[in-house]
Amino acid sequence: MQKSRMNLPKGPDSLCFDKDEFMKEDFDVDHFVSDCRKRVQLEELREHLELYYKLLKTAMVELINKDYADFVNLSTNLVGMDKALNQLSVPLGQLREEVLSLRSSVSEGIRAVDERMFKQEDIRKKKMCVLRLIQIIRSVEKIEKILNSQNSKETSALEANSPLLTGQILERIATEFNQLQFHAIQSKGMPLMDKVRPRIAGITAMLQQSLESLLLEGLQTSNVDIVRHCLRTYATIDKTRDAEALVGQILVKPYIDEVIGEQFVESYPNGLQLMYDKLLEFIPHHCHLLREVTGGAVSSEKGNTVPGYDFWVNSVWPEIVRGLEENLPSLFNPGNPDVFHEKYTISMNFVRVFEQQCGSQASVKRLRVHPAYQSFNNKWNLPVYFQIRFREIAGSLEAAFTDVLEDAPAGSSYCLLASHRTWNSLQRCWSDELFLPLLAHRLWRLTLQILARYSVFVQELLLRPVSNGNAKDVKKFLVTGNKDPFITQGNNEDQGNGSSETKPMVSISSTQLVYVVADVDRLQEQLPQLLETIKPKLEMIGLKNLSSVSAALEDSKMSLSACISPLSKRIIQGLSDSCFSYLKCALEVPRLYRRTNKEVPTTASSYVDSALKPFYQLQTEFKNKLRQEIIQQWLESALSESTHKYYETISDVLNSVKKMEESLKRLKQARKNTSANPTGSGSSGMSDDDKIRLQFALDVEYLGEQIQKMGLQTKDIRSFPALAELVIAAKDHATAEHS
Repeated sequence: MQKSRMNLPKGPDSLCFDKDEFMKEDFDVDHFVSDCRKRVQLEELREHLELYYKLLKTAMVELINKDYADFVNLSTNLVGMDKALNQLSVPLGQLREEVLSLRSSVSEGIRAVDERMFKQEDIRKKKMCVLRLIQIIRSVEKIEKILNSQNSKETSALEANSPLLTGQILERIATEFNQLQFHAIQSKGMPLMDKVRPRIAGITAMLQQSLESLLLEGLQTSNVDIVRHCLRTYATIDKTRDAEALVGQILVKPYIDEVIGEQFVESYPNGLQLMYDKLLEFIPHHCHLLREVTGGAVSSEKGNTVPGYDFWVNSVWPEIVRGLEENLPSLFNPGNPDVFHEKYTISMNFVRVFEQQCGSQASVKRLRVHPAYQSFNNKWNLPVYFQIRFREIAGSLEAAFTDVLEDAPAGSSYCLLASHRTWNSLQRCWSDELFLPLLAHRLWRLTLQILARYSVFVQELLLRPVSNGNAKDVKKFLVTGNKDPFITQGNNEDQGNGSSETKPMVSISSTQLVYVVADVDRLQEQLPQLLETIKPKLEMIGLKNLSSVSAALEDSKMSLSACISPLSKRIIQGLSDSCFSYLKCALEVPRLYRRTNKEVPTTASSYVDSALKPFYQLQTEFKNKLRQEIIQQWLESALSESTHKYYETISDVLNSVKKMEESLKRLKQARKNTSANPTGSGSSGMSDDDKIRLQFALDVEYLGEQIQKMGLQTKDIRSFPALAELVIAAKDHATAEHS
């Protein structure tokens, strides 16, 4: 603060530093020197500092001269200050001694008070221990007195048939016993407790024995008052679990051992369901008294109920699980998956109905966290069941993915057995006969694996050579050896040893290629149907976000869709090659008419019909298996490819014919005196070249008519319009020459 108020004198502008640098709080000499060295040498810096130092001295002298009176007054005011300070030191020392003396007196008083309070607290604690011990003795003596008086009146009480009195006495004893237990716990470790403990143990044993007898009597005689008093007494002494265990032993266990057994289940076709029905009858028929007393029944009055009990969770359910595990061990055997699925489904329905009998949501929650409930669920070996089902589905599917493509069985919506089993496998994963809610995540993964495996299978088919039944093509394929990318090599060891043996890959027919496309397209159409089947199953297990499921199926659908394009290309290429193998017969037309004296053509050549047979076959044989859009797209693409080659072929032939015609004309010019007919025209007067042109025109015109009959537009087929113009020009030329 003081530095900020001081004003340093201004130095000359030639200084290599700023005077304000000295007033900064973070001023550092090393940094200052280092920064100045970047601008000047050290000698020059020293000169500048000495110059500014002289300025500071001059400014300081001027400041003193300016405020000289203030400086003199300051020294005058300080005269006699030492004497005044010495006079104050004596009373201040006396005051300090008095304060220390008072502080010592107060500390001694506080210490004395603390010692008395500690002694008083110790006396109070000992007094409480004595009072608790006195209360323990009084409670023991009181309980023993009640028990002795009860024993003396036991005979008369039985003769008077008054079990209510016994219940009231036990309730009084329980109240006193509860206080006794509280004081005994607080007095743990006291010497007197070692002497009293045997008496307390005797009271405890007698009380529990009496309560057990009373509860058993109340249940056997269906006496609501006895049961209510007994259960309230158990609750008073904090022994509710003992009462529930006793009910499980004397009431539930005999019934469970009588109902659950292998013999009973095997005696009836639906023996397991009947057994569970009898178990569900136990609570309404044999536990109605307990339900009424503990508030589980609808008719129970809240004022007369005894809270804190849950007999169906802590008494009935553990005994049911014990009976199933001990008396019916075959229930949990996953060896036969169909039987296991049936037993599991029936058992889970039983658990669901049992939960409904619990009476409250809190009771259901206690049931689901009960160790017996967890033990029952863990007994079902669901992973083993899934592995068996996985082997069944995967084995059946892989058996269909063989080198030889078999046709699907009659009545199937698919063409190939592999596709038929793929769809059946997808449906089976989510069928009621196989699906289990706890395996939903595994079945969903298996569904995606099946779709991925089928996609790989289709991609493998793309690597196979296409066989159209042509012996030359098959022979050529087998001879190509390692050069053919569709030939499967031997194993890695043979390759490493330089073995030249190769195994040709099984070919696939054009018809089978069409079947594959039809099946892939059909499977894509049915995937939304599969999603509708899956959604309720996933919602059953509480899955809310189904968008991820839809997205995963959409990815699988896109993977299948990606296979259709290369398959279609191969089919289109096969159709185009098959068609052009006949259309290239146009090269033989000149040979048919040149110097043969054939009549003028009036109909199209037969090779046109032969070239169109594969297209008609595709339309007729596969119209019920493929969508019309796909067929039309194949026809259009194949015809575009074949007509383009046909156009090139006819163009070459017509050019050759034109050259031949010009050559003959020149020859005719050279032989004007010759009477022979150089062109070899027939009786019609049309030249052989014009007959050739006319034949091409008829062929192309007929080809266009047949294309339109197939439902296609010739203008949409590549090169056909140019082909038509080419032959029309040839036809006009032939007609003009003939005229």
